[in-house]
This record gives sequence, structure tokens and C-alpha cells, in this order.
Amino acid sequence: MFLDQITYFPTVTDSEAARIGLERWCEQPGLTGDDALAARVAALAEHRNGTPLLQGLFANSPYLTRLMIRDIEFAADLLENGPDAMEVRLQERAAALDPLAMDTVALMSALRVLKRHYSLTTAVADITRVWPLERVTGALSELADIAIAAAWRHALGIEARAGRLPLDADGPGDILDGSGLICLGMGKLGAKELNYSSDIDLIVFYDNELPAYAGVEELQKHFVTMTRLVVRLLEERTPDGYVFRTDLRLRPDASATPIAVSVAAAEIYYESLGQNWERAAMIKARPIGCDMKAAEMFLSLIRPFVWRKHLDFAAIEDIHSIKRQIAAHKGGSKIKVEGHNVKLGRGGIREIEFFVQTQQLIWGGRDARLRGKKTAEAMQALVDLGRVKADVAKAMMDAYRFLRTVEHRLQMVNDAQTHSLPETTDGLAKISGFLGIEEVDRFRRELIHQLSTVAHHYRNLFEESAPLSSDVEDAGSLVFTGVESDPETLKTLESLGFEDPEFVATRIRTWHHGRYRATRSERSRQILTEIVPALLTSFGKAPEPDTAFRRFDRFLEGLPAGVQLFSLFQANPPLLEMLADIMGMAPSLARQLGHHPSLFEGVLTHDPSAKLGDRDSLEAELERDLAGARYYEDVLDIARRWINDQRFLVGIQVLQGRVPATRAAECLSDIVDVGIRVLLPRVEAEFALRHGRITGCPLPALAVIAYGKLGAREISAGSDLDLVFLYDAPFDAESDGEKPLPASTYFTRLGQRLLAALTAQTAEGGLFEVDLRLRPSGNKGTMVPSLEGFEKYHREEAWTWERMALTRARVVAASQEMTAKLDTLFADLLTEERDREKLLRDVADMRERIAKEHSSASHWKIKHWRGGLVDLEFMAQYLLLKHCREHPELLTGNTADVFDRVGDAKLLERDLADKLAGTTRLWRAIQWILRLTVDESFDPETAPAALKARLAMSAGVSKFEDLDRIIEKRGAEVRDAFRTLIEEPAAALPPVDANSAE
Repeated sequence: MFLDQITYFPTVTDSEAARIGLERWCEQPGLTGDDALAARVAALAEHRNGTPLLQGLFANSPYLTRLMIRDIEFAADLLENGPDAMEVRLQERAAALDPLAMDTVALMSALRVLKRHYSLTTAVADITRVWPLERVTGALSELADIAIAAAWRHALGIEARAGRLPLDADGPGDILDGSGLICLGMGKLGAKELNYSSDIDLIVFYDNELPAYAGVEELQKHFVTMTRLVVRLLEERTPDGYVFRTDLRLRPDASATPIAVSVAAAEIYYESLGQNWERAAMIKARPIGCDMKAAEMFLSLIRPFVWRKHLDFAAIEDIHSIKRQIAAHKGGSKIKVEGHNVKLGRGGIREIEFFVQTQQLIWGGRDARLRGKKTAEAMQALVDLGRVKADVAKAMMDAYRFLRTVEHRLQMVNDAQTHSLPETTDGLAKISGFLGIEEVDRFRRELIHQLSTVAHHYRNLFEESAPLSSDVEDAGSLVFTGVESDPETLKTLESLGFEDPEFVATRIRTWHHGRYRATRSERSRQILTEIVPALLTSFGKAPEPDTAFRRFDRFLEGLPAGVQLFSLFQANPPLLEMLADIMGMAPSLARQLGHHPSLFEGVLTHDPSAKLGDRDSLEAELERDLAGARYYEDVLDIARRWINDQRFLVGIQVLQGRVPATRAAECLSDIVDVGIRVLLPRVEAEFALRHGRITGCPLPALAVIAYGKLGAREISAGSDLDLVFLYDAPFDAESDGEKPLPASTYFTRLGQRLLAALTAQTAEGGLFEVDLRLRPSGNKGTMVPSLEGFEKYHREEAWTWERMALTRARVVAASQEMTAKLDTLFADLLTEERDREKLLRDVADMRERIAKEHSSASHWKIKHWRGGLVDLEFMAQYLLLKHCREHPELLTGNTADVFDRVGDAKLLERDLADKLAGTTRLWRAIQWILRLTVDESFDPETAPAALKARLAMSAGVSKFEDLDRIIEKRGAEVRDAFRTLIEEPAAALPPVDANSAE
């Protein structure tokens, strides 16, 4: 009998739990009326070794107590025959399972009963020390292999019988063979070192180029469906329990990829984006329950990713930094006993694993003997090859077995995936007793000894790295000479935050070789050498250092010369951090810089962190810059340079979160206003050199009216300018110049000259995209109408949409007399008596037409999405036109301000008005940032993390996911308001009588 052979027992730490457990053990057979079993159970309880073993189990583990009582007949067999015999019996039961013939419920039940019996068997073998650690973890891993294979056979059978995969579910062979399924067991499962209550880490791939699947549509969908079923088979809790908690997050880019990944996609990922931690994880990857041929081919395919031929010292700091992060997160930086995490804490199991794995990464590329998956085998290989001293290896493995045993006892108590010792002395005493160590102080001393031993040897291998320093002098080795990357330099680059240090090092060597125009001169290379440490430190602080660096590389490649810019960075190091922000977060701004590097020169004369100027100070500054212009072409170039510099500085302030979008919109509107106001008199003066002026017209003779976003002072990065030009002169007036022109021709050509000044490309680039279609009769009308014609048209012919557009009209540049006339005219036109039913009907019809033409399901298309800016603008303009005759104080072009004023006037519920105003400002802020960074191409799946964080900050939330929910909620509120205010009232109106319609 097995009980006769054992000599090791756990201490009874809870006599009451032991007594109750023993009573239940003896009573359980009687509940079933099985007298023979009752006799066996009683005899086992009275056995000289049975009593202390049973009491030790019942006293220390509620979980094992439940298993013993629930499966009492199996438990009796186990105590009589021993773990070896029961393991054979369990293997025979597992081999008899037919997953293809069983239904899902039956298979789930069978696997869960098998799990309970394996758990009981390994626990007794472990506690009585009849099996060494490797045998215990091997048996637990074997159970996982059995369960995973059964689950996959079942899942494949379902898909095959449904005709979704060309596999033979009823043939003589194994359905796994030739299926293209690749299931990799990772971590402890891959190494056959599962702990007692371990999760299992799996990665699922499928061979998408398997010839049999050539005609199978939605192949990915089928493998995802099967993977979900396998997970359910393994981890769903039923009355029979569960088999294994399953984790699929080790797959490539887990946050963005399906749970089953094609081999083609995986190959691309590992070749281009694979990380060092993934290399370390792949050391233990083992095919389980899958198409072994396909799996081995895949592992062969990614072998160069895992096992690099060159000595990979660059991976060390990365792996060690993960350990430091774990220690910091888990509070495991110091050795202690109560509460210490024996896996992740200082001196714990993870340090032993890293001790082995990192050396495998370094040396395994050249020596295949170091590629073993099991910790003990790999450690021995390191000894055999002279990489680790034998006494060090023995000390580390003794500690490993001791700590793994402690880990198992912690998990056996309640079948919990825990690695932390109890926080109290009493709790520690119970774990000590469960280990068979009666004196808790002896356990404490042994634990500290083992943890200290591991920490000592780990520290000797990985000298503790200091926290990353912000000081350039502390950056470490940065050597970019020769033809190959310096290992210490690669390590430094990784410590700075770069994931692809080899690319960075290679590119910088390219710079130093003078292959870019900007680095061809010796002086530029000398300065570049001096600023590279500061540049890399700044880029390393960017949220996505590699992306930022690559954009900077493209920027540098396009520079015509480098000395001036490099000198600028040398004299002003903070500019490098600004550049890193731009390159890392704002591809649109980065492209602007690439096309016009001179934009950065504006930073020399303008502090980008300073408060944004008002219109008067901006105008005075531009006038100063233009004072030295000798020719008209100089005027255009200086104005372009100044305006583009100012726009760039505003963009930086928004990007860095220094100013809200509403303030940035006002400032950008001021910049545009100033540009137009300062250019207009100079355009008129240049035009007058040949054609003179119209007598009696105050200067400036041309009036510029802003509509749309500029009119409302809501302009954002990249916005077009909606402008209308007007003049006020007698019809028969004529200019007095060398080549006189009649008034209408004069002002048309003057308007064309101003349009060219605002839009034409010069050596300094362009300025604006200008749209003149809001003038009377649009493109069919004269380019520059007279004030008289403008007024006549608006009083007699204007459509409702033109009245809506007029709500945002604002005089940007004109003489005082003309400005007064236009302000009065706009107020008169907007406050005139109007048919409110026609207004309502027209607004609803126009919105419907726009929705059909510019529909968008994505709420990131913030303008045209239903619930977006267009809905808000239509509501604001409708409310203003409806009420401004009685409430002229409503007149403003700013959409959010309209809602505020309507709420103040109690024409809309205060709460609703506040919501609409707040949503308008939020939508403007989001649009501003998107226009500034990625324009209309925002995709949450691929957008830089820093950009998503900046968008979240614009809404006052910390997580991008929260912003996503806010947009959905706010959008729904806007849609509801639009229905209530416009759609439903318009639908309730009586139909229009065609005979009475105008």
C-alpha cells in the first residue's frame, strides 16, 4: 500500500479543520450507501500514516479537502495505490477520450473530472515528496497537453462537419495533422513547468497558405471561432469546475490583432516589430495539440528572430528593465518574508528564469545547446559550456526548487493563482506547517537565505542599472563609428527608450558618412556629433521614440543644408524636445517641417511657450517686419514667412497642451485677420502704381468679409478661408491712373490681385486656400460685387442658406465708413421679419441634403457625423435667425456663444444650452488637434498613443477609451436635440402649397 511507503507529512496547523475534515471523510461513503467504500475509507483514516496525511491535508487546504471528499473513491484509490499507478490510470482514461465523437458538454465534463483527479494526484505526490518538483510540474503540464489537444480536435471536428473547413472529421488519421493549426504553449507550459494553479499561455496561428484552404473564405473567422471554443472548453466554470485559465495575450500586438493570427501576418510582425521580451518568451514556445509539421515549420521560420547569430548584448538591458518594472510594480525591490512575492519579488523565481533566459538570448544564437526550454536543463547547459559556475548553478537551482515548492503550497490552499506569502505571522506559520517545517523561524531563515542567494547571483550577472537619467552626460555610450553597431551603444539607445536601436545607430552612421545634403559639410557633421546625445535623449522622452526618430530622419534627408539648424539646436537644447513632440505626435506638422524647414527659424524670434499675442500686437509685429521690404515680392515673402511662423507656433502650443483649442482658434483667426489687413493696403498700393485709385473711396477701398470658421473666429489648422470682396463706389466711377479702369473692372482686378497675394506660391511657400463662392450668385456672379448690389441681392433674392451663412459674416478689412455700413447692413438683414415655418422647413431640408452628400459613420469625422459640428451649427444658426429680431443680443458668429446667449435669454433650457455649447467646444478642440496632426485620416487602431492621449486630455479625461464613450454620448445628445428642435417640428408642418410657393 502506498501509505506504507511515505515518510513525509504536512504539519497540522488547524486541529479543528483537521477534525472536521476527517469526520467528513469517514461519513461521505455512508451518504451513498457504499459499505465497501466506507470500510476502505475508515481503514485509510486509521492507518498509521493515513491519519497524519489526511489530517495534514484537511488542516492546510480547503481546496484539497473538497477534492478528497467529492472524489472520495478516487482519493481512496490514490492513497492505496500511490501517484505512480494513478498517473498511469489517468493517462489511459485520457487516451480513451474521443473528442470528435463527444458533444461539447460531455467533453467539458470529462476534462474537468480529469483535471480534479490530476490535481489530487500531483498534490499528494508533491506533499509526500514521492515525486520531485520536475515530475510534479511535468504531470501538470501533461494534463494541459491532453486538454488542449482534445479541445482542438473537438473544435476542428465541428468546423469540418459543418463544411467550413476541408478536413476529414471521420477519417482514420488525426484531424490535427494537415490542419494548418499552430498552437504554441508559452512560458511554464512550454517548458513543461506548470505550477499548481497556473494559467496557461497560448498563441494560436494558422497556415493561411495551406493549399487545402485556397478556396475557403473567411479563414481567419473560422480559426477565431475555434479558438473561442477551445478557450471555453478549458476555462469556463461549470458544476464540474474548470480545467485551465487561458491567456492569449502573448500573440503579436495583442491589443490590435484577432485571437488567431495568420502565419503570414506573424512572420511580418516578428521580422519588423518583434520585441526582445517576445524573443525571450519564444525560447519556451512548444507546439501543443496542433499540426506539428506546420508548427515546426513556423518555429523554424521565426528562429532567426529568436536566436540571433551575433552576440545580443543589446537585449540584456531591455529584459532587465522589465524585471525592474515588475519589482517596482509589485513592491518587490527588497527582500522580506511576510507578503513577499516568491515569483516576482527580489530574489524570486522570475530572477532565476531571467538569469537563464537572458544568457540563452546572448549565446543561444551561436550555440544550439543553449536553446533548451526547461530551466534546469538550460542552467546545466550554461554550466557545461562554461558560461555559469557549477556552484552558482547549484545554488540557483536549489533556490528554484525550494521557491517553486513554496509557490505550490500557496496555491494548493485555495487553488488560487497567487505567489505572495501571507502578510501575517499566523498565516506564515500555516504555510510553514503545510511545507512540513514546524518552526516558522526556521522557514523564515531558509526563505531569506534562498532569496538572498538568488538576488546576489542575479545582481552579479546584471549590475543594477540606475534610473534613466535626463542628463545628456549620463546617457551612456554613444559611439557611431565603424560599419557595425557598438553593443554598448545599442544598450544605451534601448535604455533611452528606442525599440529599434540598430536602425537608429545605422541611420546616425549614415548622417556621419555625409550621405544627406545637410551633413555633407565637415562643419555640419561636427555640430551634429555634439548635439546627437541631446537629440537622442529628447527623442527618447517622446511617447513613441522610434516613430519620432524616423520622421526626423526623413526631415533631415530633405534639408538643403544643416549648419544653421544644427547650430540652432546647439544653442537652444529645449527646441529638441519640441521637435521630438512634433515628430512623435503630429505627422502633419512633421510633413510641413519637411517641406519648409525654415518654419523652425520662427522659434528663434518667438518663444513657443510665451502667451499668444492679441491682434494689435500681432499687427504691430508684422508691420515691423515689413518695414524693410523694398519690393512688392519682398512683402509677399515676408508676410508668408511671418504668418506661417505664427501658425506653426500656435500649432506647437496646442500640441503641447499649453492653450485650449478655443483660444488657439481665436489667435489663428487674429493671425489671418492681420495678414489680410496688412497685405490689403500694400496690394492696393501696388495696383495703384498702374491703375491709380477711385476718387472719393476711403482706403482701403476694397472690403474683405470673412464667412464660415474665420468669420466665427473658429478657424482651425488647415481651414480654408471663406471670403467675400466688396466695393462701394458709383457705377460710373473711374480710376485716375496711367491706365484708368471703370469701377467694376478696377475692383474685380484688384480682388484678383489680393486673391493672388493670399494664395500664390512664392519662394516662401503659400498661405491660404481661399473660397469666394459665398458671394451673391456664387461662381455665376461677379467676383467683386458692389455694396449696392450685395444689399439688393440679400434683400430680394437670398436663400435661407445664405442667411445662415450671413450669421457668421464679419468684416476683416475695410475703411471705417465701409465697416460701419456693413455692420449695420448685416444686423438689418439678420433681424428682419421672416417666415419661421419656411426657415424651419429649409433648415431641415438642407441638413438632410448635406447628410446624403457627406454621410459618415465614424464619429471621428467630427464635422459631418450625425451629432457632429454641422448639426450644432445648423441648430445655432436656426435659433439665431428665429429669435434675433426680438433678441438682437443673440447676434454672434461663434456657434458655442450662440447657445450660451440663447440659454441666457431663456429661449432654450439652460441645461440643454450648456450641453450644446460644451459639446461644440469639445468638437472644435478634437477637430483642431486632428487637423493639426493627422488631418482627416485619424484611425484609432493605428494612431500614435501620444495623439490619443492628447485627444483625451482635450476632454479632461485620462484614458482615450473614456473619450470614445464621451463622444458617443455627446453625439447622441446632439442628435436628440436636433430632432427635437428641427426635424420633428419640421415634419409636423403642413405640406407646402405649390401654387402659393414663391
